[in-house]
Amino acid sequence: MEEELQRIGAEALTEIARAGSEAEVEASRVKYLGRAGSVSAWSERMKSLAKEEKPRIGKLLNETRAAVAEALERRRAALDSEKDARAFASLDISLPGTPVRPGGLHPITLLQDRAAAVFRRMGFALAEGPDVETEWHCFDALNTPPDHPARNERDTFYLPDGRLLRTHTSTVQIRAMEQAPPPVRIIAPGAAYRRDEIDATHLAQFTQMEGLYVDRGVSVADLKGTLEFFFRELLGAGAKCRFRPHFFPFTEPSFEIDIRARASGKWLELAGCGMVDPAVFEAVNGKRGDAAYDPEEYTGFAFGFGLDRLAMILSDVPDIRGFIENDVRFLSQFR
Repeated sequence: MEEELQRIGAEALTEIARAGSEAEVEASRVKYLGRAGSVSAWSERMKSLAKEEKPRIGKLLNETRAAVAEALERRRAALDSEKDARAFASLDISLPGTPVRPGGLHPITLLQDRAAAVFRRMGFALAEGPDVETEWHCFDALNTPPDHPARNERDTFYLPDGRLLRTHTSTVQIRAMEQAPPPVRIIAPGAAYRRDEIDATHLAQFTQMEGLYVDRGVSVADLKGTLEFFFRELLGAGAKCRFRPHFFPFTEPSFEIDIRARASGKWLELAGCGMVDPAVFEAVNGKRGDAAYDPEEYTGFAFGFGLDRLAMILSDVPDIRGFIENDVRFLSQFR
């Protein structure tokens, strides 16, 4: 009886050692350790053995089963190693490797960092706010009447719950004044969303940078001096910019700022600005529940411009859509 079990074990080890594939190893496993396998069958035969034989045969059965299982694992590992060796046999390690192209920040991100650095030198702090806003922060607090075209669904992305995607980062200015009394000097870069037709100078989602400065005695001269310094620092001392009278509900007086594009020589509308309308201060006071922004005591200016258009001027890019098309050949020029 012992000789028969030993013979089965020896046959199994020999067969497994000769197995030349995963399929043959699996066939050997089923033949010997499967439910109907030769070794497994001895578990049933143990029931019919004499009581004094069971310990001896049982020990031999466990040793045989363990030896067969170990042999199966060793053969599988050996076949895997042989397979890997064959795969690498034809590999020429002297060939140069595939070069890895380094990535980089998007040109709009790079410009945003540059612009923020200039404003920081003038004492402006960075402020942030949510992209999904309330009508109060986006329109009401900014003295925008209910019938203003910007509040129409054809111009603004509204959500089912009545909130909207902010049309400008002026909302951050309102939140900054809600949270802190004057003086306030902040910049607010971030995404803005409008239902514009996408063309060479317009996007439905664009990157904007806005600023706000509120203190005693702030004047139009401070506004012009700040923005002229900024654009000359960014575009060079010879940069040409002009202020045109305009209208915005939240500033009075208001101006448009044009920059002469180097590529075409044409004036390109780039920024809007003006002195903060007293009605905006009153709305903020109402929300705060105090008179911290007393329009008789404080004045301020606000401005906003698109970083995408500014990047067009700085890089002589004729079409703004190049910044959103994810063409690596185009974007890699700005690393």
